[in-house]
Amino acid sequence: MRKVDANKKQKESSLLKTAFEAFTTKGFSKTSISDIVNKAGVAKGTFYLYFKDKYDIRNRLVARKSSQLFRNAIDSIGPGIEELEYEERIIRIIDDIINQLNNNQSLLTFISKNLSWGVFKSALTAPSSDDDINFANVYREMLEEAPCELRDPEIMMFMIIELVSSTCYSAILYSEPCTVAELKPYLYDTIRLMIAQHKKPGTGC
Repeated sequence: MRKVDANKKQKESSLLKTAFEAFTTKGFSKTSISDIVNKAGVAKGTFYLYFKDKYDIRNRLVARKSSQLFRNAIDSIGPGIEELEYEERIIRIIDDIINQLNNNQSLLTFISKNLSWGVFKSALTAPSSDDDINFANVYREMLEEAPCELRDPEIMMFMIIELVSSTCYSAILYSEPCTVAELKPYLYDTIRLMIAQHKKPGTGC
């Protein structure tokens, strides 16, 4: 990597890191672009070389942090993931991500408050950095590796993401209506049912 490119990447990473620290301590609404650039030690004009506005850097952070959760989960499960049944593969990935969020509750709060389907979809098409897992590849592979054709797979993934995000937020942070350990069996049974309902009959299911 050329020195100029390395410097650009370093500045972008510094802005992302500083913004994440500010968003998770002060809160998104109370953090200004001036706060971010002053802490990162760069000019405000530099910020706009990489991001359109505060919402853009927030969305990039949600996409990056989410991709890192996926990377950690896949690395943690290891090569054995290929031997799992389709439904169990998805559940193992979700289980590892839930455990990561349980151990990092500030990250859970940040992602749960800011993750929307629009942000998730933009992550599918956004160029990935060296630190990211390519969301588009993960998404496509999860659909292609299904044992049969899925009906409205995007709706299925949307419902799973929304279900996991909302239920785990309350269970991890407030133990409501139960602890996350107590919630998991019910959550995973529901995910299995959701996948089953989206399998097209007569397509090898």
